[in-house]
Amino acid sequence: MRVLIVGAGIAGTTLAYWLRRSGHEPTLIERAPRLREGGYVVDFWGSGFEVADRMGIVPRLREQGYRFREAREVSGSGRRIAHMDPRQVIDRAGDRYVTIARSDLAAAIYAALDGKVETIFDDTVHVLDDVGGRVRVEFARGGPREFDLVVGADGLHSRVRTLTFGPESEFERSLGICVAVFDVPGYRPREELVAVTHTQVGAQILRIALHDDVTMFCLTFRYDGDAPVDDVVAQQQLLRTRLRDVGWEAPEILARMPQARTFYFDRASQILMPSWSRGRVALIGDAAACPSLLAGQGSALAMVEAYVLAAELHRAGGDHAAAFAAYERRLARVVRTKQDAAVGLGVAFAPRNRAQVLLRNTVFGLMGIPLVARLAMGRSLLDPIRLPPPPA
Repeated sequence: MRVLIVGAGIAGTTLAYWLRRSGHEPTLIERAPRLREGGYVVDFWGSGFEVADRMGIVPRLREQGYRFREAREVSGSGRRIAHMDPRQVIDRAGDRYVTIARSDLAAAIYAALDGKVETIFDDTVHVLDDVGGRVRVEFARGGPREFDLVVGADGLHSRVRTLTFGPESEFERSLGICVAVFDVPGYRPREELVAVTHTQVGAQILRIALHDDVTMFCLTFRYDGDAPVDDVVAQQQLLRTRLRDVGWEAPEILARMPQARTFYFDRASQILMPSWSRGRVALIGDAAACPSLLAGQGSALAMVEAYVLAAELHRAGGDHAAAFAAYERRLARVVRTKQDAAVGLGVAFAPRNRAQVLLRNTVFGLMGIPLVARLAMGRSLLDPIRLPPPPA
């Protein structure tokens, strides 16, 4: 079948890989002029890691990834308040665990396509018309085409979801937190393989040293207003206003922000859909069920969803209705459980009051005790998802 995949991120490229392996003709279309860069780092393990292993990209992920030796919380003066060694927990996953920049993961998946999947950059869908036996597609720039299926892998603000199901507001659950991620070269101080956080009421700053003398910052803060959309100047001004009194290294970090190589800003939201498909159109990844950055494992879930959808299409012999239903039946409960769990995790990223700050830092400090860390976090490394056989 000819399948249009909208979005050349982690979910879309993974789906293109497995569809091609099983004899379909995928076409990728991406709104950006090239593969997206920047973004935060992700902890990658479990079923998502297994999908990556089946694609043969794990050696590259290990080469480009990280294995942090310390997570540290500091006061406004930079004094260490609490710390833990993440390896005490993640070693339970053996060597099937890596922390990697989201853009590096996406690039590794795209490279696995080996140039054998048609990819259209700097364009997106403008009109989708499901006429029963096929989907007529009009692009914003290119001419009209027809496909057997269309899959929206175009993220939290999915164009495919809006065209097929309705406005984003009908499906978005805002978590009341905004997130900004950017990286700058040559920042000091620099601490290799150490994730440093400073947390106050309503806000947090995370600093991580990446390869090539680049430092990544992730800023999260409580915000119930209308966050600026597609306006970097307004977004950065909001960050300065909201975080200028946070202390620690905030003044220097905000001063370096205009020099950022990449800049990402968005609200932390989830997508709750009554169904992940309609007719010949389906959704995967954040477009279908964004768990939010607070949940973690969003990238791994996106790869799993793409793999399972391809496997179900293969098993159904091209019966898209049966495949879409099986795909959702297999994953919806697990994904929604992770979404519900994430709602309460805002306290870790932007506590509402001093009591929550104290609770967060106390729990973080207890994680420095190896037995407590293993008991508290070990269960999270038990992945309930079981993958079907490869669709090939």
